Amino acid sequence: MSAPKSEYLCKVLVLGDLGVGKTSIVQRYVHNIYSQCYRATIGVDFALKMVTWDKDTMVRLQLWDIAGQERFGHMTRLYYRQAAGALVVCDLGRAATLQSVHRWKEDLDSKVSLKNGNPIPTLLIGNKCDLIPYGGHSQQLEELGQQLGFTDCHMTSAKVTTVYMIGGGGSSARGRGHNSALYPSPS
Repeated sequence: MSAPKSEYLCKVLVLGDLGVGKTSIVQRYVHNIYSQCYRATIGVDFALKMVTWDKDTMVRLQLWDIAGQERFGHMTRLYYRQAAGALVVCDLGRAATLQSVHRWKEDLDSKVSLKNGNPIPTLLIGNKCDLIPYGGHSQQLEELGQQLGFTDCHMTSAKVTTVYMIGGGGSSARGRGHNSALYPSPS
């Protein structure tokens, strides 16, 4: 296979409260592994995922897994700099993490934007959907996402590699793939 003609680097932030599963989502996506034994992230952790966009284009996703503890909040401006997109993760089994989504989105929008001044594309991710009844919280998550201006919303489980698309007539299971909201158009 020949080398791609174009390569892009995209910094994607992964945000949310302590214990919502940010590290698990990153590890599942990048390395296809899951562990129940993660330590709390201190500051920020990094992962790189190479994505073949098409036969001529390679996208390097640089995932910044940012600590959810309040004590690291003063560092976010540095961490957010030059981000092309973000995931805000909540735990569907913990109502407090759903309530703090507003704070994460507001903080993100106040500290980083696209060159044209618009907010960066941001997905709302409801994690641990394997622990709630099928379809539970999907309407609440969708309404919250629309209210706060998220690009899209999904329910997932890093544990069982499931992603549920929300909206457009209800939730439907979807296999792994890429979501164009996080990837730039290779033009």
